[in-house]
This record gives sequence, structure tokens and C-alpha cells, in this order.
Amino acid sequence: MAAETGTNPFNHLLKTINIGDKDFKYYDLLQLDATKYDKLPFSIRVLLESAVRNCDNFHILEKDVTNILKWEDHQTQSVEIPFKPARVILQDFTGVPAVVDFAAMRDAVVRLGGDADKINPVCPADLVIDHSVQVDVARSVLRYAPNPGGGSVGRTCSRQQRNPPCSICVNSGLPILDQVCPFHQQKTEGATALQKNEELEFERNKERFLFLKWGAKALQNMLIVPPGSGIVHQVNLEYLGRVVFNVGGLLYPDSLVGTDSHTTMINGLGIVGWGVGGIEAEAVMLGQSISMVLPQVVGYKIIGQLGQLTTSTDVVLTITKHLRQVGVVGKFVEFFGPGISQLSIADRATIANMCPEYGATVGYFPVDEHSMKYLSQTGRDEEKMQVVEAYLKANKLFRNYSDPSEDPVFSQIVELDLSTVVPCCSGPKRPHDRVTVVDMPSDFKACLKNKVGFKGFGIPEDKLSTTVPFVFDNQEYSLTHGSVVIAAITSCTNTSNPSVMLGAGLLAKKAVEAGLTVKPYIKTSLSPGSGVVTYYLKESGVIQYMETLGFDVVGYGCMTCIGNSGPLPDPVADAIEKGDLVTAGVLSGNRNFEGRIHPLTRANYLASPPLVIAYALAGSVLTDFEKEPLGTNADGKNVYLRDIWPSRDEIMEVEHRHVIPAMFKEVYSRIQYGNERWNELAAPDSMLYPWDPKSTYIKSPPFFETMTKELPKVSGITDAFVLLNLGDSVTTDHISPAGSISRNSPAARHLASKGLTPREFNSYGSRRGNDAIMARGTFANIRLVNKFIGKAAPKTIYIPTGEVMDVFDASQRYISDGRRMIILAGKEYGSGSSRDWAAKGPWMLGIKAVIAESYERIHRSNLVGMGIVPLQYHPGDTAESLNLTGKESYTIEIPEDLKPGQAVTVKLNDGRSFQVVARFDTDVELTYFHHGGILNYMIRTML
Repeated sequence: MAAETGTNPFNHLLKTINIGDKDFKYYDLLQLDATKYDKLPFSIRVLLESAVRNCDNFHILEKDVTNILKWEDHQTQSVEIPFKPARVILQDFTGVPAVVDFAAMRDAVVRLGGDADKINPVCPADLVIDHSVQVDVARSVLRYAPNPGGGSVGRTCSRQQRNPPCSICVNSGLPILDQVCPFHQQKTEGATALQKNEELEFERNKERFLFLKWGAKALQNMLIVPPGSGIVHQVNLEYLGRVVFNVGGLLYPDSLVGTDSHTTMINGLGIVGWGVGGIEAEAVMLGQSISMVLPQVVGYKIIGQLGQLTTSTDVVLTITKHLRQVGVVGKFVEFFGPGISQLSIADRATIANMCPEYGATVGYFPVDEHSMKYLSQTGRDEEKMQVVEAYLKANKLFRNYSDPSEDPVFSQIVELDLSTVVPCCSGPKRPHDRVTVVDMPSDFKACLKNKVGFKGFGIPEDKLSTTVPFVFDNQEYSLTHGSVVIAAITSCTNTSNPSVMLGAGLLAKKAVEAGLTVKPYIKTSLSPGSGVVTYYLKESGVIQYMETLGFDVVGYGCMTCIGNSGPLPDPVADAIEKGDLVTAGVLSGNRNFEGRIHPLTRANYLASPPLVIAYALAGSVLTDFEKEPLGTNADGKNVYLRDIWPSRDEIMEVEHRHVIPAMFKEVYSRIQYGNERWNELAAPDSMLYPWDPKSTYIKSPPFFETMTKELPKVSGITDAFVLLNLGDSVTTDHISPAGSISRNSPAARHLASKGLTPREFNSYGSRRGNDAIMARGTFANIRLVNKFIGKAAPKTIYIPTGEVMDVFDASQRYISDGRRMIILAGKEYGSGSSRDWAAKGPWMLGIKAVIAESYERIHRSNLVGMGIVPLQYHPGDTAESLNLTGKESYTIEIPEDLKPGQAVTVKLNDGRSFQVVARFDTDVELTYFHHGGILNYMIRTML
């Protein structure tokens, strides 16, 4: 939102531009200093425009504008700047707790004598429900029956001719539309996977959906996109993204923050945006700017052309590994170079989507002619597109990648030649551990033998050849290490990209025509990011071949990528556990952290959709595609992957014919209206939410129960015990899992005490609106490795007695003893998805501080937002080098006049002491800390 007229010292920069016989205004940034402006990376120009437009010399100062304009001088000096995004985007796992917080803040404001109506989003907020649907049902098999659906056997096929009539109706003379006669051939339960999964989604999540519907009515400026519509980032790319805002005739760049780390996908369309914690997003919704350090910008130069057999997925996995090696955490990455013109917007969005995996804040592609063509292809309004292009060109925010004279100054430049990219996967436990397809067999064999770690499973030599037979559908099969048991085409990372989706479809077509099949016990699934995908897969005629191989549409949501993979068949699960096998999941997702995809798939590989199908056909990640056939055709001839792999030219020809604007217009014209189940939900109309004390999904949180109008006094942390002693790369999945609730966990016991059966437990992600569940789910990941325990388990020790117990139970014992708690951790603490409950959960457990070697950016911000002190060892110091066992008690001195980045002293009960850095990076973060958290600060400003 723009600052009020008369309060902005930069109003003299307002300029009128005539576009299509209409006058608009915009802030002409070139008037600041054209020479300096031309040198700025395009992503920094967007930050500059926001600061200029919103400058009020209170929240955003003239000095801030100057600092951004002088980016070249200040980029390495940790200069703090504010940024006010144009909008916020949320998904339901993180959106529900955000709306819960808004409801609780309204209650708190009323309790403290304020006006509840002040608690409202002041900038547009879009919430897409996409994280709730699970792959409970998958696969389809044709089954012939004389009367499977209850209809009359004598009833004839009455569709118009396209295929021959079924055998039963052959004498009727009425051919049918589909190959499957609607009366006499029926798919098994899996054939209705989409319907059944959506039914279960509503059955499990009715309370959450009712609550979100209340939020849509009670909160201003909030749009809810109903379940079944698609994945948040793909919907954002294809529909919600504005590129340029027009508010009352004032034009300015679209920008956003989102409560999901893969918000960066929108960078591929030239929109600056990134993931933040739900807590920080709520502050933006309430009109606050984000406080950030002016970033360095790494220029990533792309040259050359992709080979005929490589995909955009291969490119992004290559870039992810490369940039991890370069080191771009906390930096912007901006792509440039002549090779960009070889990448479609969908390709760019795939690369931008995995920005969190390579560690940057954004992976930005400035707007160019391809961007405008994409807006046209996705059915955007032509008149608005004229405004977008004219404004961006006027403010030099429009790029020609082939013109090196437009290249700005970068902090550092790295380069990739697209011709060097080869087909690859990433895994088995991290998205940046790239493995070429050629090397997959040898790499997996090495991982089996390696000691337990990111590239090792520690399988003893005498267990490497373990084979476990089992019976599935009355037929015997066997599993070994490397057997594929999950193959999922999933995640907006790839389903947003027609080239890889159609590539998968064409590969499936060739595979079916060659007589190849997928073993029936492999859990195969297709979860598109929007209805448009299904539309063009049907129109191009490839979806029937995908279904034949078991890749039926199972839902429109994130599904397997976020751990909603559903159960494996019991015989498969039993065989894996019996043999202690390292089986594999192969998915077209963006995350494969241990324990995320499924508890029984210890190896998980990210791959392009065509490779997902290829590995499903092969049945093992040990398959050498160069030497081993996928099967034999009707003539007994070996069929290799190279025989069925579609070329890039083949794919582009099909895409050009079948991905058209009318599809996008038709699908998105209906998106806000939802479906029958959604429309039947009757939500409350009240200003304050009527909390149901019996609900196990939605509960008023305790964050503000003891809050007062007065600012609390800052005090140190005295004689704290270590609740957990953790190592490197502890992810937000370890801290606050989103997947299924284990039957022997504290959360399960709590739900059982409320009368729920295990079938009704649902997932942690779906219960993020209930703090009682989420507190018990904190550090409940079965793959958590706590040094106190020495093996993977969601356990810790209660130090006074040495008892081993669940983490939640230990925390409650400490709280009842009046003891404070801290956490010790290694490098990259809090990496992975932006997850506010990974900070709220520790707060609920009573954690007062974390001491780590380094932090993931969003998670550190979330800790600050909850009033938890993020402390960092000095370079070279670690828990090991300081001889910390974690069984000491810790006293942390926090001075009242604490400054950003100040060193503080930690004293141990044995008389030793050491210093750490207080990772409050800005004065604004310190303000939040003094208030007890960002939401407490916001409430006090509303009184």
C-alpha cells in the first residue's frame, strides 16, 4: 500500500503515464540517480521501489531509500532495510495457525480494552487449501463385471462413437465415448481415487475448513481458494500473480511473502517474493514492514542450450548442488545471460521453486518477453498486460536477456552452460545431493555400505543382499534394498511445467505401446498442481497411458511431496520391516529429508516426472538404464529407457498444440466457487470466533493469556537444562513434523484420551490449529537424532534422574520443577520448510534459547518472533570443541541494552563460561524480543 499523500518525501517522483488512453501514476525511480539505478540488480530495484512508495519517515525512512540506492557500497555491510510487500500468500497448514492467531489476537485486544476490528489484514492475503489431501487411495485397474454399479444389465452404452463398444454392448450398435463402458466395465476402488481422497479430506478436516471459511468472512482482505483447486504456488503462478499492481491508478510491482518456503516459485514470473514464518507473515498482513539485511546478489549466468534428453528438473537439481557449493544462504540469486531465453517461464519457475534447497532468499528472473507470452498463455487480461509491460519498461524493470548492456552489477557471478546438464536425481536424503542417472546404481550401493549419515545407511555386509518375498493380490513378489515402493508425480515444482508433465505422458504412451507394466504393489500416483494439468493431459491423449501404468489423478494438492503419501499396502510394509530394507521413494518433489516422504522409505530421490515413471517401470533405483532393459515387447525384444524417452522437440510440439489460454480461463473462472462439499459448509458470522472446547483441530492458543499492556522486563536465563542436544541439519520436519501421528506418541495418547481412534488421528500438519497437539508433536519425528540417546528416536533424557522419555513428557517434568530449558544444535538448525510451529512448539515446551553453530534464515526469524533467544557459537566453536556434554546447567546473561549481534556470556554450573553471539540481527527484532514476540508487539500497537 502506498503512503498517504503529503506524508511521503518522495512524492515529487510521481509521474503520469498514459497507457491505452488511460492515465496512471507511478514513482519514477530513475529520477533518484539514473547512473546508480542502472547498476542495481533488478531484484534490488523492486526493494527500492517499495521503500520509495511507502516512505513515511517513521516506519520507512529516507535513509533507507538512500541505503538501497547505494546497494553497491552497502551490500557487504549488514545494513538493515525495511521491505513492505504488496501481498501475502498462505497455504492451509501454515494458514490455519495464522488465522487462529488472528482470532486469538482479537480476543486479547478485547480483554485488554481494545477494538477487535483493528485486527484485520491491511494488505491482500490469499490462502490456498492444498496441504490437507492425502494419497489414501491410489492406482486403478480395469475390472470386467456384468453389473458392477447396480445398473441394468440390459442397459446399452449410449455415448457417441469414438472407440469400439464394449463386448457386452457390441450387439447394441451404440458405440461409447470412453474405452471403459460406464455400465459394464468398472475400475476398482482406485479408479475413484480422486473422489475418495477428497471425501476423506473433508471428513478429516471439516472443522479446519469451517474455521477457514469463518476467517474468509470475518477478516477483511482475505481470499480463500477452496480445497481441490490446486497447489498454492502453481495457483499463484497461473492465476494470483499480478506482476504489476494497479491500486486507484497508482502502479507498482507485485511482490509478496508467503508462509511456505517455496513461495519463491513466483520469482520465475518476475515477481519478488520469498517464504517467511507464519508469525512474520501475520505482521505483514497487519501493515508492518519486514526488517531485513540488504542482501548480496549473486548473478547466475546461464549460457548454451539444453540437450534433447534433458529436462528443467535436471537443470534445477544441477543448479541446486552448484549453488550449495557456492554458498548463497541469506543472499539473492538473480539469473541472467543469453541462455535464459531458452527457458520457458515454467522452466524458470521450477528453478525458482527450489530456491530454499540451494539456500538463497530469492532466485529471481526479471520480466521479459517470455513473461508476457506466459501471461497471455495463462489467460490473463490483455488490457492489464499492456499496463504491466508499459509500466515495467518505464521503470527499467523489463529485461532483454540477450542484451549484455542491461546486465547490472552483481556481488559475484557464477555460470552454467546448459549443454553440460545431464539427466539426474537427488538423494537419498537431501535435495542438494545430486546424482547423475548413470551413477545411480553405484551411488546407491555405496550409500548402503556408508556409515549412517546423509549419504549412508550403515547396512552390514552380510545384509546387503537381503531379499524378502511377499504375496500381493495372490501373486508372489520380492523386495530388496533399492526396491521402489513409492513413485509419485507430485509437487508444484514440476507439475506446473507442461514440458515435463507431457514428457511423462509421452513416455507412458511409448511404454504402454511397448507392452511395459509397473508392478502392482508400487504406490503410483499423480497429483497435479492445478486442474489445467489434467485438462492438457487429457486433450493431448496421454493421460490414459499414465493411468494404465497406475498414475491416476489422486488429488489436487501437495500430497506425497509434504509427506501425505498415505499408507503402503500391508504386505509391502511388512516385508520392508521384516528385512529392515532400505526401500526407495521416487518423486518429482522438492524435499526428500529423512522421514518426510514415508517412514518406511529410507531412501527418497527427487526426479523429473518422466524419470519417476522410468523408475516405477524398472522397480529399483539399482537399475542401470544404459545396460538393463525395462522389459520386453510383444516380439520378445528388449525395451530400454532410451527407446521410449521422448525428445525435447517432441514434447514442445505437443505442448504448443495442447496448452492453450482457454484452459486456464475455464479452470480459474470457477476457482473461487469451490465444490459442493465446500459450499455446504456453514461457518459462523461473528467478529470473535466461537471456540469449541471439544474441538481437537481448532483451539485458542495460550500465547497471550498472561500478556499485559505494560512491556515485560528483560531478564537472563538462569540454571537452564538442555532438553535436546542435536547435531547438524536438524530440519523443521525434525522439530515439527507434518506427517502422520505415530500411534505410540504423546499426541496419539492425547487424541485417544479425547475418544479418537487411530484412523481419526490425521496428520500433524492438519492439526496445527490445536496447540495441545502441536506441543506434543514437537520433536516427535522418528528420525530425530538426539545425542543424549545416540540413535534415531523422538526421545530425550530427563537429566536429574537420567530417565529416557518422550520429549514432551520431559519438558513437562522440567516445567513442573520450575526449570528453564534450552537446546544445543549444530549447523543449519531449522533448515527445510518455513514452519511457524517449529518455533511455537519449542515455546510451548518452555524453551528459552537455542545455541547453534548456524541457523536457517526463516527459522531464526521465527524464533525471534516467539521470543526465543537465538544464540550462535563464535566461528570455530562447537559443542564438541567446548567440551559441552549438554548435561550441565546453563546461565545466559542478557543485558537490558542488548544490541544486534552483541556477544553474550554463557556460564556453566561447573564454573566454565564461553561467549556466543545473540542473533538478533536488527533493532526491530530486538523490539519484538522485548515485547515477548512479534504478535505481542502488534497487539500493544493496536491498544
